[in-house]
Amino acid sequence: MPEGTRQNILNLGVSKRYLVSNPEAEAEFSEKSLTDLCHEACGKALKKVDLTATDVSCLISAYDVNPFLSPGLSQLLVPALDLDPYTSLVNVQGIASTAFPKALELAKNHLAANPRDTILICVSGASSYWFQNQVRGLRNVMEISKISAIADRKRREYELRKWMATMQFFLFGDGVAAAVVTKKDVGLTFNDVVEVTNLNGKDYMAGYARLSTLNEPFKFGFHSYLDKEIPNLGAKYTALALERLLGKNAEKTMKAIKKWAVHTGSEKILSALAERNEIDHEKLKESHEVLRDCGNLAGASLPFILAKIVSANTFSDGDMVLMLGYGWGFSASASILQYKA
Repeated sequence: MPEGTRQNILNLGVSKRYLVSNPEAEAEFSEKSLTDLCHEACGKALKKVDLTATDVSCLISAYDVNPFLSPGLSQLLVPALDLDPYTSLVNVQGIASTAFPKALELAKNHLAANPRDTILICVSGASSYWFQNQVRGLRNVMEISKISAIADRKRREYELRKWMATMQFFLFGDGVAAAVVTKKDVGLTFNDVVEVTNLNGKDYMAGYARLSTLNEPFKFGFHSYLDKEIPNLGAKYTALALERLLGKNAEKTMKAIKKWAVHTGSEKILSALAERNEIDHEKLKESHEVLRDCGNLAGASLPFILAKIVSANTFSDGDMVLMLGYGWGFSASASILQYKA
């Protein structure tokens, strides 16, 4: 690997990450590693609040990658978690880094109509099913400066895809987070979430994963793309989401925030958002720590950061945590969690 490419990887801010499986090339992906990890996370979440699977009224699964395109992850988890087959199910797929706030919003809406229910949220960020196979057997990855100098368009695009696949492989880790949500008005409480997506209609092309056809029967290809404009789009979209969420009291509220949970896009994006919103490093350090220790966990990044914040800090009545998600879609979300004694 060229030194320039190696430095690009180090600049991502990731020191280590964990992969859920090691699928064989050309083999059919197994869902077992993913459902096992979900089972472990959900079991720990229920145990922490002295509940069991029999107490769950509704399961919300948020994910991007699942070895099954259909059925969804929720259907796979019902038997894995030993839930009642009549449990209410929701699958939230394809919104990546804003998945957790959306799942909380769905839980809030469900509880408005069913205040006695207990909701289990499972957020999966297991992107290696996509990205690991892209780098299998990859050789001679060029430095980005040399790629841009290639005159032949097709060769330039091919070398760029190789470079991008390498960056994605080293950036994205695998993880699953689970949360239990009830109507009880104690602890960290969720009120509102603001989402903004596709301001210019084609912004979704800045980052995507899509299937492509191959010239063979029963074969499909995979194509993912992350544009260099994503840091700028992330700053733009999150600013608009914050403005809509906080309104006229934005400056005062942002100063009062105890902690920020910001999606772990990359070190560069975290730094850009911190500078734009004048966030002290101390208020954002958990986001940096999750990126460093786990990589970009897609939709699971925000609950991972939130868990780290809760375990390492003491909260007083009224303390607030602000969550910011942004990414593929192109979308951003902003929401506030407030602690109530």
